[in-house]
Amino acid sequence: MSGVRIVGALLLVSILSFLPWALAPYYTGLLVQVMIYAIFAMSLDILLGYTGLPSLGHAAYFGLAGYTVALLSTKISSQIIVLFPAALALTTVTSLFFALLALRTQGVYFLMITLALGQVLWGVAFKWRSLTGGDDGLPGIRPPDLALGLTLGDPITFYLFVLVAFASVTFFLHVLVRSPFGLTLKGIRESQSRMLALGYDVWLHKLLAFVLAAVFAGIAGLLFTLYNRFVSPSDLSLVLSAKVLLMVTLGGAGTLYGPILGAAVIVLLENFLSAWTERWLFILGVIYVASVVWAPNGVLGFLARQTDNPRNGRAP
Repeated sequence: MSGVRIVGALLLVSILSFLPWALAPYYTGLLVQVMIYAIFAMSLDILLGYTGLPSLGHAAYFGLAGYTVALLSTKISSQIIVLFPAALALTTVTSLFFALLALRTQGVYFLMITLALGQVLWGVAFKWRSLTGGDDGLPGIRPPDLALGLTLGDPITFYLFVLVAFASVTFFLHVLVRSPFGLTLKGIRESQSRMLALGYDVWLHKLLAFVLAAVFAGIAGLLFTLYNRFVSPSDLSLVLSAKVLLMVTLGGAGTLYGPILGAAVIVLLENFLSAWTERWLFILGVIYVASVVWAPNGVLGFLARQTDNPRNGRAP
């Protein structure tokens, strides 16, 4: 990361850290949602944008981590040293098992098996009412305490905690996608056969990408559950998987920062449009269709293409 980018990133984080004292609680809450969904969208981008593996079951890991936090918090302990490691460990193990099944397939078959596996977890959450609360979900989740008397039950503390998590995940993924591992994932996306011929272990790289994507989705899921203090089968649903897929494709798959933009657009539109009309899902559908037709590489891809257009005086 160049010096200019580092300074710009630090300046942005500094500005965001002061916003809770300048904005109304409603808008602070929107920023929290944007950052959480941005983590979720970036996690899917590891699979879709960098490895070329489209998934319709990515909400499985988002919701699984959320349910783990909810069950532990309400039945055993609300300590952060218990909740976070347990949620991420269960997400890792589950994603490893799912990966061993899903990576036996490719293309549309991979898409369908991820959908099926995600629906399995959704069905468990929906039907196992004695444990998960069924379609009523699990309310009353206690926010954990931090050190120095701080608690995530305080809105400003929670905002700053999410900001630190968002900045850390973004930095880690920025380094990851530019590392030899990330470049190998891009090579697999472009041509698996060529990477195999060069001696790379394609299956292992895809397995690691699958598990890493699930872990970061789990981070987003546990933060979202603590934010709402509630979890339900909708956090495991196909609708949520499609929603995060829209965020990635709208912003620009394979760009890392495109999913952040896509998450911001979708969250803000969802909140403002739903207050204006009950048919806001129809409007989101129109936006998605328009982006596929006129900006198939996402907003960032569209802007980059316009910048590189020779008619704009730039070299092709």
